[in-house]
Amino acid sequence: MGHLFGTDGVRGLANDSLSPELALRVAGAAAQVLGGDVRAGHRKIAVLGRDPRASGEMLEAAVTAGLTAAGMDVLPVGVLPTPAVAYLTGLYDASLGVMISASHNPMPDNGIKIFAAGGHKLEDAVEERIEERVAAGGFDRPTGAGIGRVLGAAATGRPGPDTHERYVEHLVEATGQDLSGLTVVVDCAHGAASEVGPAAYRAAGARVVAINADPDGLNINAGCGSTHIEQVQQAVLEHGADLGLAHDGDADRCLAVDAAGEIVDGDAIMAILAIGMRESGTLVDETLVATVMSNLGLHLAMRAAGITVRTTGVGDRYVLEELRTGGYTLGGEQSGHVVFPRHGTTGDGILTGLQLMARMARTGSPLAELAAVIQKVPQVLVNVPVSDKAAVTADPGVLDAVRAAEALLGDTGRILLRPSGTEQLVRVMVEATDPDRAQQLADDLAKLVAAV
Repeated sequence: MGHLFGTDGVRGLANDSLSPELALRVAGAAAQVLGGDVRAGHRKIAVLGRDPRASGEMLEAAVTAGLTAAGMDVLPVGVLPTPAVAYLTGLYDASLGVMISASHNPMPDNGIKIFAAGGHKLEDAVEERIEERVAAGGFDRPTGAGIGRVLGAAATGRPGPDTHERYVEHLVEATGQDLSGLTVVVDCAHGAASEVGPAAYRAAGARVVAINADPDGLNINAGCGSTHIEQVQQAVLEHGADLGLAHDGDADRCLAVDAAGEIVDGDAIMAILAIGMRESGTLVDETLVATVMSNLGLHLAMRAAGITVRTTGVGDRYVLEELRTGGYTLGGEQSGHVVFPRHGTTGDGILTGLQLMARMARTGSPLAELAAVIQKVPQVLVNVPVSDKAAVTADPGVLDAVRAAEALLGDTGRILLRPSGTEQLVRVMVEATDPDRAQQLADDLAKLVAAV
């Protein structure tokens, strides 16, 4: 059996490579790896959420079966963003959390993201233990009273609002700023943000225009959301809004556009927030954590602002590891995953949007003015479909071509060649002060990759 876990959980074509049988086995194995011997003490709880895609209903049933068959009680929280499931896993002192989502992927795909106690993403060693149990063909199954139960919110013994309201309250409290006077267009991608996203922005005081907030199980990410930002650009202009925000299917990322419809990507958002946190004294060690995909312009802007950038591999799990190791307070990715460790254990698109608007409210500055702090170095990114991404990225001819291109650029740019963590793609990224050279080098390398 090959590796089940990619950079962000187990992902595949629902009812094909990601079958309900596999989902059941993964859930049961995770319950026993993360929950320990559930028969030895008090009953263990797993928080379970999903995005609205149709296959999530099927996989939710399979995951519930796997968890309960392994002796773990399940608290289903319904359709909620990935960061909400992580937050609730910690809030309810659960042994683990499970989010069923394929994030920004097309509707036919789905995935299983697993959080350890406290809502933290799994370490590689833990994923390997789960995979070993799945490969072994099963897990220990209690009988009788040892079988897990499906709980209602009241079963946690915690009175108060339901899980959706608890998450919105958490977001507004973490924002700490009245957003009255700001008008925002929110593209919910017909995904997990469709209900709680607009609710959170309104609760913080903003006037909200919600678009693509009517999920039917089939329309998630369909020409909308953070991968199709043109819709929110148009809506901002139509409504005369101060800004627009675009989420992906599970709302763990956020991209923005200013009042003129210009894109403000994850790098610009991080630059704006890092400078604000440095001014307020909340940016620990005056350090921002970003991945190798962040534009060279971010590094230059942070250097000018007296902020150090620590670089990690691609994937918010690696950003999280660096944040936890160094005790830092801000990190993220160009794609719009932004992490605030004081308020959450994973990237949170809605919280990112709220924090960005809070910076606008505190400074009284429009988003375009705040984003002007960063000047992007021209960047070309080409996604190349391949049959074996590991073989391509290890091919001697490809590696020699990358080295030759890097030598040609010298200090005027950089090249990154990396396999996708979720798809059979190789991503070719070239940055150069000369945009024509960047495009030519990217095209040449992409042709070579495709031919391997």
